[in-house]
Amino acid sequence: MSIQGKANVLMVIVTMFWGLSYTFMVMGLETLAVYNVVALRCIIAFLVAGLIFYKRMIKVNGKTLKYAAIQGFLLFIVFALSLFGLQSTSVSNAGFILSLTVVLVPIFSSFIDKKLPSSAVSFAIICTMIGITVLTAQGSFSFHKGDLLVAIAALCYSIYLLLNSSFTRNVESISYGIYQLGFAGIYALILTLLFETPTLPNNTTSWIAILGLGIICSAFCFVGQTVAQQYTSATHTGLIFSLEPIFAAMFAMMFIGEGLTVKLVIGGSFILIGNLFAQLEHFHVLRFIKKDAPEKVIH
Repeated sequence: MSIQGKANVLMVIVTMFWGLSYTFMVMGLETLAVYNVVALRCIIAFLVAGLIFYKRMIKVNGKTLKYAAIQGFLLFIVFALSLFGLQSTSVSNAGFILSLTVVLVPIFSSFIDKKLPSSAVSFAIICTMIGITVLTAQGSFSFHKGDLLVAIAALCYSIYLLLNSSFTRNVESISYGIYQLGFAGIYALILTLLFETPTLPNNTTSWIAILGLGIICSAFCFVGQTVAQQYTSATHTGLIFSLEPIFAAMFAMMFIGEGLTVKLVIGGSFILIGNLFAQLEHFHVLRFIKKDAPEKVIH
């Protein structure tokens, strides 16, 4: 297998664990409050990843810390809104709705560049809006509060990704990413002290959830993605990311008993098709550019 093939396999594993993170979040919420979960997840991830890359961590400069503080705040918002959303919507819905970032990023980029979205992105927008409506609309055409919160999280994550593409040009990317996790953990810890009672997991399920989120779904996934993206293209990365909601739904069915509904199949299919079209328009670039500069993304 080629180096790029191995990198793509690693990206699939990373994406699979991101899909599993939704199930871990639901498990963690059984005994812990939202900010407490975010604080534990991010602090554990920061410590584990920081130990692996400690030589880069000690060489950090002020610009890196400033950018990491900004991105850490957005990351904290995304994690917290996702958890609040999961209190009143399903893991499957949350996974598909959060995958809207694949479509939102090119939309925002079009506004920034002051040009209309391409035909592929326009088609993707229509597909994803149909999918969201099918997934979230109730009989009275009202929406779950959780679905709206996760949609806002997707919006914030899109902003995070756009800023990331700019910030990473000026800083050392690995220490920058790890410090983001540290800042997100600090923000969450402050709000935990203000609005909740800081606690550690008190049973096996909670410990599995928190350690899974911190070590596997944050520290490992960040390190794994950082390595893999050096050897694969941004287009392949984006297409692989589209698998995340499918993994999220699969693990939710396996571990917390969520059912497979007609709405999930139809709505999820529209969103997945939209995500794929948003990425496939870039494949013609591969004929002329042998190597893309992928974005650094953290889940």
